[in-house]
Amino acid sequence: MSMIMDLLQQQLGGDAVKEMSRQVGADERATQNVLGAALPMLMGALARNAQSGGAQSLLGALQRDHDGSVLDDVMGYLGKSDGADGSAILGHVLGAKQGRVEQGLAKTSGLDMGQVSKLLAMAAPLVLGALGKQQQQRGMDADGLSALLGGERQTLEQKAPAEMGLLGSLLDSDGDGDVDMQDIAKKGLGMLGGLFGNK
Repeated sequence: MSMIMDLLQQQLGGDAVKEMSRQVGADERATQNVLGAALPMLMGALARNAQSGGAQSLLGALQRDHDGSVLDDVMGYLGKSDGADGSAILGHVLGAKQGRVEQGLAKTSGLDMGQVSKLLAMAAPLVLGALGKQQQQRGMDADGLSALLGGERQTLEQKAPAEMGLLGSLLDSDGDGDVDMQDIAKKGLGMLGGLFGNK
């Protein structure tokens, strides 16, 4: 498991997943499946952004708004989150691909796009919080942050290459319909990484 995914796994235990499931009106297994795919995918998207010139901007955002304190009280954060912060993060990280990513995750999980969108909005600040905690602990600059994200992405690609490739295709697609949603659905999200112990 990658270092940041390990940290997120520790924080998103049973109670947190139960609360997220309750808020979106989904069963826990479906929520786990979405998170088990979405968290590594968000890490991959952050790595792409950082390595294509966005590392300094990301570093500024971490230092300004995401120091990792959100992980000190995840249940408190979930209880008061309105999703606005997470939605803004997703807009920056996924850009025009956000709708397509949500469509792909909805198709594979059986949840609707509204539920998936809410889960992603709740998860995004936690991902940046975990990244911000690492940045603070190591005192990383923009280059160090980019290197960390690159290593995390590589670890995830080695752990689940087929699933990361399929999910990566959602980010790479130009919207012309060439992503095989049926293929993604057939493989399923629960296979990716086993983030929450799902097999």
